[in-house]
Amino acid sequence: MKLACLHAHHSNIDYIESALAHFNIELMHFVDPGLMNKVTHDHSFSQLKARKKVKEQIEWIASCNVDVILITCTNYIALLNEEDLSCSIPIIKIDEPYFEAICQLDKRQVILFTNPATVEGTMKRLKDYAETKQKSLNIEVMVIEGTFELLMQGLNEVYNQMISSYIRKIIDDGKKEISVAQLSMVNASKQLEREISKTIINPLDTLSSTIVNLLHNTKK
Repeated sequence: MKLACLHAHHSNIDYIESALAHFNIELMHFVDPGLMNKVTHDHSFSQLKARKKVKEQIEWIASCNVDVILITCTNYIALLNEEDLSCSIPIIKIDEPYFEAICQLDKRQVILFTNPATVEGTMKRLKDYAETKQKSLNIEVMVIEGTFELLMQGLNEVYNQMISSYIRKIIDDGKKEISVAQLSMVNASKQLEREISKTIINPLDTLSSTIVNLLHNTKK
């Protein structure tokens, strides 16, 4: 079984490799940080051009003899229009199992980000997903300012420490249900989970069963 992964940053590769290491799945990784850079910094680069680029990327990946495609970047997901694709290969959007876990909670929730550029697209997709499930969400969004640049500079340990400290603070402030929206935040949240015995929802833990089930179904 071959799973192709499309990432906006190479740091996401290790998360997926680790999560799926005990499954009999061959992974093929495609990394393109350029598109998100263009979308964020080049105001002449239109949404139409961005959508066209995502379409081309997905169709190129689909031609590489893979069974399923996983998209790990929420901004890529927001730009994808599956109706425009000429291929019919199954596509897993990493945020949908995560959204499902969030929709199962009736309490007030806090969703954390470190990359401000991912907030708008992720939250729009979450609201749309919740509407299809007829769920009413009570969510507060928080961005851990000044941290994502550390990740881009390769300062992973400092990045994780800042995330852990921030989560501890909002727990101390009485915030009960917490999730992290980005793969890059998983290591810090998992380490903190072990220390404080509190579940912090993340998009990696909600992914594995979805991938395995879909890969199994494609082989029937």
